[in-house]
Formats: sequence, structure tokens, C-alpha cells
Amino acid sequence: MLVLGIETSCDETGLALYDTNAGLIAEVLYSQIPLHQQYGGVVPELASRDHVRKLLPLLEQLLQQANKAKTDIEAIAYTKGPGLMGALLTGAMFARTLAYAINIPAIGVHHMEGHLLAPAIGANPPPMPSVVLLVSGGHTQLLHVAAFGQYQLLGESVDDAAGEAFDKVAKMLGLPYPGGPHVAKLALQGNTTAFALPRPMLHQGLDFSFSGLKTAVQKLTSNPANSKADIAASFEQAVVDVLCHKCVKALKQTHCTTLVVAGGVSANVNLRAGLAKALAAIKATAYYAPPALCTDNGAMIAYAGAQRLLRGEREPLAVELLPRWPLTDLANLPTAQTN
Repeated sequence: MLVLGIETSCDETGLALYDTNAGLIAEVLYSQIPLHQQYGGVVPELASRDHVRKLLPLLEQLLQQANKAKTDIEAIAYTKGPGLMGALLTGAMFARTLAYAINIPAIGVHHMEGHLLAPAIGANPPPMPSVVLLVSGGHTQLLHVAAFGQYQLLGESVDDAAGEAFDKVAKMLGLPYPGGPHVAKLALQGNTTAFALPRPMLHQGLDFSFSGLKTAVQKLTSNPANSKADIAASFEQAVVDVLCHKCVKALKQTHCTTLVVAGGVSANVNLRAGLAKALAAIKATAYYAPPALCTDNGAMIAYAGAQRLLRGEREPLAVELLPRWPLTDLANLPTAQTN
């Protein structure tokens, strides 16, 4: 089955073709970062309008790249939520209209399930059961994954997500948007032990909190004598320490030896190094999506949609969007069909 994946949950327009026999065929991605940079964050109305402008040209580019025609597509998967309502609507209506025109099924996909399953697209898919750390600009969650579609929430952020904290600290340091990669780059020049920043909720269950850490950083930035590189390095290390500690705790609690790390922050080099060291001590293994699939993309939506379509899931023609949609509300996936 050749599945077209469409991702438009926020500020990136991603399309991909995934073949359930041959794997990922082709993908294209357009980022709106230059559009939103001057505002220091995503402007929802501008994001929606830009998705409308780019979807059709990107589809033509994708088909040309894959040497396919629209009529070769056998199903369409699109992001149903969570995300910005207007941005979700553009992708959903585009997907539904195209599916109706060529008489093929279309299915809405949970954005975070896409991230969660992205590491399985590579040549070395993670085994299940596993613990998954979803860490991005909008989410920081630990889940136990017994099988496809069977997700148990272990812990989540009670305030800012880790990626959101990175972006806010970047703004305090006068760094461009999006801030995460800029903070990480600046941190390479700093001393991770220069400032004794807090590790909030380190020994309190599996939930996260980064608001207090962000406030501590704000106090440091108010003193111009403090090195920005040292602040960035100390902040990044504090976040990494918390994430690593909680991941190890979750693995021990669930008796799992597999950790899947997904979402934009999973590309952070310091986080990967910290997890490698922490997991080696308990003989556990970390799995990541390919670098290009860590951030929002159409491939993860195509893959997640394909798994549900293969198991016989279908949706009615009416479009339902869920800007707020807990991952644990997903219906369990039935066993894959073999016919």
C-alpha cells in the first residue's frame, strides 16, 4: 500500500510517500521559520495561510521525486491533532479532498504517535515493549508502550515542555527563534558547572517541571557580568540531567531495557550523550529516529497512518480535528491484517 502522509500541525509543511512493502519512498519538507522569525514565535494565521500556499506545489514536487502519479497513491494519512486548529484544518481538507477525488481512504493521525513511531521507519526499529520519551517544543512525556497503539502515560511536564523552556531561555539570552538549536550551539562554548541551577522534581515521581529552572536562568541573565555561554551550558545540562534521571527511573519501574527517544529535542547532542552513559549503567538501549525525522515531517504521519490502515481502521468522510488530544485517548490498534 502506497500511503501519502501530510503533516501541517504547526509551522512545517511535510509530505511523504511510504510504501508498506518498500518503506519510505520520498519526502519533502518546507519550514516556515523565516516567516515567523521576525515575531519571535509562530503566528497561527500566517502558518495556516502558508500551508495553503505550499501544499499543492510540495505534492507535485514529491510525486516528481518519487516518479509517481496521484493515481498511484492508495491511501492518505494526515495530522488530525494535536496542533494549531487552522494549520490542522488546511492539511485535513487538502487530504480529504484529494482522497475523495481519487476514491481512496484517508485517515487522521495523532501527531505525537507519529513522533513515537518515527524510529521504526529506520533500518533498526526498536523492539516492544519499551519506554518512550517524547520531548519537543510542546510535549515532554514518558510512556510505556506495550505494543502499537497501547500507550500508558508514566509522567509528563506539569508546566513548560523541555523544548519550550529552551526557546524561552534562548529569548532571554538574545538568541534567534527557534531557540533550541541556538542554545545548544552556545552551550558548547560554556561551562556546564558554572552555575548551580535547580533540577526541579528530580526525585518526585516521573513528572517534569521546567518553569522553576527557567526562572533561575532569568535571574542569571539579569546580571550582565554572567557569561551567556556558561548560562546556556548550565541550563542545558540541568535539563539533560532531569531527562536522563527520569528515563532511567521509568525503565527500572517498567522492567524495560528499550528506550525510544522522539521529538525535536531528541536531536540534542548533549542529551544523547547523557542518555548513552546513563543507559549503559543499567544495560538498556536507546533508539532514535533518523536525524531528518526528529522534527515534524510527513514520513512519520505516513508511517503511523499505514499501521492503522493495515489493521483495518477507516474513518468517515466527515473531518474531525482535535487540537488538544491526549495520546492515551487513542484506540488500541487491532492485530495487523495479512490479506
